[in-house]
Amino acid sequence: MRVLFYENDENPYFSMAFEESLWRNLKEGKVDNTLRFWRHKNVAIIGYFQLAEEELNFDVVRKYKIDVVRRFTGGGAVYQDMGCLIWTIAVKGPKGGGVNYLYDFLLKGFVNALKHFANVRVENVNDVVVNDRKVSGTSATFQEDYYLLHGTLLINTNLELMGKVLKVSKAKLSDKGVSEVKYRVTNLVDALGRKIDTSEIIDAIIKEYSSLLGEKAYFDLPTTDEIKLAEELYEKKYSKPEWNLLRLPSSYFE
Repeated sequence: MRVLFYENDENPYFSMAFEESLWRNLKEGKVDNTLRFWRHKNVAIIGYFQLAEEELNFDVVRKYKIDVVRRFTGGGAVYQDMGCLIWTIAVKGPKGGGVNYLYDFLLKGFVNALKHFANVRVENVNDVVVNDRKVSGTSATFQEDYYLLHGTLLINTNLELMGKVLKVSKAKLSDKGVSEVKYRVTNLVDALGRKIDTSEIIDAIIKEYSSLLGEKAYFDLPTTDEIKLAEELYEKKYSKPEWNLLRLPSSYFE
C-alpha cells in the first residue's frame, strides 16, 4: 500500500482532478492500493449529484473568497480549510463487495485509527461521531472490484464559517436535535479537550490501513501518468464553472 501526501491547497480544483486521476489509474492497474492525505484552503466541495446554489450561501462564499468544487463521488456538501484533514483510500478489493465492503470493511481502517484517541462510533452508515457530534463524513464510489472511499476529519476547522457557508435544511438539523450546523459537528481538539498533532493521526491511519489490508505501507510520489491525467481533467472539467456550479454529467466533459 503506497502512501501519498499530495497537497495543493492553493488550487483545490487541481487537487480534486488528481483525486479522480488516482481512481482511474488504479482501475487501469497502473498504481498500487493507495492511501492519500491532502488538505484544502477555504473551499466548499459539493457532491456529484448536487447543485451548488442549493447547497451553499453564495453571499458568504463571495465575501470570504471561498472556492467551490464539485467532486466525482456522491454525498453532501462540506466546507474545508487547513484545519481539516482529508484522507482517501483507493483499493482493489473483492468483486461484488459493493457498499457493504466500503462501509462495513474499508471504513474500519479510519475508525480504528481514531479509536487510539477517542471513543468513536459510526452513525448513518458513513458519519463518524465523538460525544454525539460528527467529526468526519465520507463519500465513495466503486466499480466492479475497485473501491474509493474518501472523507474529512475536522481537527481544528473554523466551524463558525462552516455554519455560514453551508445550507442545511431545518428538518435535517431537527433530526439531529440541534438548530445550527456548527452544533451538530465538532472539532477533534474540542472533543478531546486538548491539542493534537496531525502527524499522530496520520501515523495511526497508516498503521490501521496497513493492518486492515495486510499490506506494508510505503511512501511514494504521484506517477507521471497520474499528474498527466490530472492536468487533463483539470483543463477539461475541474477548472470549468459548468462542472463545479451546474448539475451536468461527467459525459458532458469527455
